[in-house]
Amino acid sequence: MPLSEFILENAPELREAIVRRNVRDVVAEKIAMLIASGVLQVGDDLPSERDLAAALQVSRESVRGGVQILAGKGLLAVLHGARTRVRSDEVGPEFRRAREARLINAYELDDVHAARLVNERIVVGDAAERMDEETLRGLRQSLAMQASALEDPVRFLVLDREFHMAIYRRCANPVLVEFVGDLFGYMMQQRHRAVSEPGAIARSHADHAEILRALEGRNREATVRAFDVHIHRIYETTRRVMGLPPAAHCAEETRLTG
Repeated sequence: MPLSEFILENAPELREAIVRRNVRDVVAEKIAMLIASGVLQVGDDLPSERDLAAALQVSRESVRGGVQILAGKGLLAVLHGARTRVRSDEVGPEFRRAREARLINAYELDDVHAARLVNERIVVGDAAERMDEETLRGLRQSLAMQASALEDPVRFLVLDREFHMAIYRRCANPVLVEFVGDLFGYMMQQRHRAVSEPGAIARSHADHAEILRALEGRNREATVRAFDVHIHRIYETTRRVMGLPPAAHCAEETRLTG
């Protein structure tokens, strides 16, 4: 008997864990992450099943199953004749990794921004050089969907996160991918407010279009430049909604961006 079959045959708890880890569970975890990070807030309506399925690259049945899991845990309210709504942000221990994303908010905005600049440049530069056609197709689809969400901040933020994470995952270093994913979730409640301002989503969409063009050319330098513009825009809008004055760009930042 092959070793893999022997292990499964003699470790039923492992086999059961694998069986239970289906697409519905993954969808539930992703939605829980959106709630834990503040992309989806208490009282927000979820995007439609169709939109979530397209954003998460799964079937509508899988979305429905994931929603039912979270509704059973009290996180979502499924209302007949109305959109499903976020009922609670008390993400439980089964989604502990999602809940840990909140810890990044303990740091100062300037420190997180500096960390994001340094680390994200490495990640997206690597992603540009390792970009594949399947990921590019998904990014193009996401960009088209973002264009139809210019007046829908919640739906846009869901698409925005998936757009960024799809790019990050092309980096060869999984530790950096996890880290920049956490940094992306910083101050998401303020980001929620910022994208509700007139024209904010359109500007982010235009940034994404520039990023995609650079990625299509597998151009590391152009991709890093496009991300720098986008990250600085997020930084400045976050400062504004926090009531902080515009930041004076430091000499080190200028040196890094060239």
